[in-house]
Amino acid sequence: MVVEQRLRETRTPGSAEATQQGLGRVGVLGGTGALLLLAASLVVVSGWHLTQGTSAIGAGDLLRWAVGEGTSDAGNILLGSRVPRLAAGIAVGFALGVAGALFQSLARNALASPDTLAVTGGAYLAVTTVAAFGLSVPLWASGLTAFVGGIVAAGVVLGLAGGAGTSTTRLVLAGSAVALALQAATSTLLILFDEETTSLFAWGSGSLSQLGLDAFQQAAPVVVLATAGALLLARRLDLLSIGDDSAAVLGVPVRRTRALGTILAVLLTAASVTLAGPIGFVGLFAPVIVRLLGSLVPALHRHVILIPAAGLMGALVVVLADALLRAFLGADEAISIPTGITTTIAGALVMILLARRGRDSGPAKQPPAARVGLRSRRRFVLVLVLATAAAGGVVLLGLLGGDTWLRTGDIGLWLNDEGNPLIRFALDERAPRVAAAVLGGAALALSGSLVQSTCRNPLAEPGILGITGGAGVGAVVVVTGSVTAAPSNNAVLLGAVIGALVSFLLVYGLAWRHGLDADRLLLIGIATWYGAAALTTFLLVRSNPWDTPRIYTWLSGTTYGRTFDQVQPVAIVLALAIPLAWVVRRELDLLALDEDTPRLVGVGLERVRLLVLVAAALLAATSVAAVGVVGFVGLVAPHMARALVGGRHSRSLPVAVLIGAVLLGAADLVGRTVIAPAQVPAGLVVALIGAPYFVYLLARSRA
Repeated sequence: MVVEQRLRETRTPGSAEATQQGLGRVGVLGGTGALLLLAASLVVVSGWHLTQGTSAIGAGDLLRWAVGEGTSDAGNILLGSRVPRLAAGIAVGFALGVAGALFQSLARNALASPDTLAVTGGAYLAVTTVAAFGLSVPLWASGLTAFVGGIVAAGVVLGLAGGAGTSTTRLVLAGSAVALALQAATSTLLILFDEETTSLFAWGSGSLSQLGLDAFQQAAPVVVLATAGALLLARRLDLLSIGDDSAAVLGVPVRRTRALGTILAVLLTAASVTLAGPIGFVGLFAPVIVRLLGSLVPALHRHVILIPAAGLMGALVVVLADALLRAFLGADEAISIPTGITTTIAGALVMILLARRGRDSGPAKQPPAARVGLRSRRRFVLVLVLATAAAGGVVLLGLLGGDTWLRTGDIGLWLNDEGNPLIRFALDERAPRVAAAVLGGAALALSGSLVQSTCRNPLAEPGILGITGGAGVGAVVVVTGSVTAAPSNNAVLLGAVIGALVSFLLVYGLAWRHGLDADRLLLIGIATWYGAAALTTFLLVRSNPWDTPRIYTWLSGTTYGRTFDQVQPVAIVLALAIPLAWVVRRELDLLALDEDTPRLVGVGLERVRLLVLVAAALLAATSVAAVGVVGFVGLVAPHMARALVGGRHSRSLPVAVLIGAVLLGAADLVGRTVIAPAQVPAGLVVALIGAPYFVYLLARSRA
């Protein structure tokens, strides 16, 4: 696709001839000058960073101490707090910048980074697992654990995406799927082992807070040695940029180079995660900025210059982000805000800009997993009956199951307002939860079906388009900003709807350029999802600490404490959206084919697309208000429906709605019973099931 080609232009160092030629005297001077300029900028920003702190000691006090005229308090604060924080920022930023440059060169993809390849997610999960089980390990062992988690995640993502040179959209989708699965597993551990992992929530967004220089002193040699190893691969990486076959002809051991480069990049990422947690997207936009500057300084395209330049740019970005955060919010308030929030938001913006650089790719090609044949009417009726029975069974089991299992007859007594008071109390609590799960799952499934048809991509869903993330931000704004102890259900619903619509309009507007490009829509949606997650974390860490576990559990997708009043909005929107989807079912069939066919038969393509996506956004928003942020239902249910009854929307839509209800209803039941009386949020159960299914879809689509 042309959009992929434009993104590759950002990452391609140059022609084969330029790659094989030496830098030359002018190139050496230009590259050296660029490195010196970056280093000087880092020194200036670092000096400013040292003046930021919670104490009243400023730049003048530090200067007087430096020349031997100041007080010992200034020295103690400088060496005990500010220097360790600065050193951690420089080490982490440099490591992530170099790691990102390696990943982008090895994958020949401008959006490859420790984040989009789920390396940081794998490392974070590994470290969280150790903490959850109460294991006390030295820093080097923690780093080794993070390395193992990161290397496994990178291998899975690159394997699913198809290796080097894969399309940008496919790589980001694969990374997002694996990252969501890892995030679900991490969130499960954080919720189940909240006492053991209390300090890991804010740290999980990247925090530079340090107790001294010990951690830096252990991580710095790893960063230096890994960077030196990367520089030894510089010439091979230059040749890899012209293609594997050409590089092999020129004597480059391609597989060995990729393996060594990946190991070094993951090692750098593991060191940064161990030191400061997963600071997001530095590994994405630091190398991208350096490559873009290559149009002014061509020597930056050569890896012997690119690698240290990306490291210096990464360090500059992290230190500057931390200093700006402390300057704008104040040191006292900023001390609780992870630096990774700022870098993630900045990285999401860079990802959006990269996606918008691409030209329209024309008609999108459906992955093989989306191309399903027709199914007989008898099969459709059979599947519909079985799905309806399964939905009814889930409702029944949901009412009966919990920390105490009830009998079927208890439901009849409850409906007649009779029976044991304890049983009536249990069913009064379970019934709204079951309704929320079933209706929320149905809404997400219908929303996913509409999104996939519009994007012509069976791997799209409301979460990946940033819709559910925006709804979550809107709801959290209401909850954390409320002056009362508990905002009304209508206020939370309104916040979720506004957040979802704003997110949708943002993604749709940014993706529009003389028409809507499906790949651009997905890439911008994923970037918006990352940005929304960072904003949500920012709101959480600034809220009342006692409310954080409750809000975090809700964001993980839970039906706990639901009432019928909270379920009514999603029921109303479903009642309106299902007939609408049925009315436009033929337009959806045409829309799923290509861009030209709907126009040829007189379908108002953009009008239908906008109407359908607005309906999908409203469905996702009301589901968030009912069950929190739940992923993968909107992905798995539509795909299963198409596999069972074919691609015609008159058949797949009702089956998808029922499957979505079954999935989330069953997940809620499992979450309430598997470790009763403790509970696992339904959204995490769905993610743990849905992410492997997403991986399966990606693996199939490689065929």
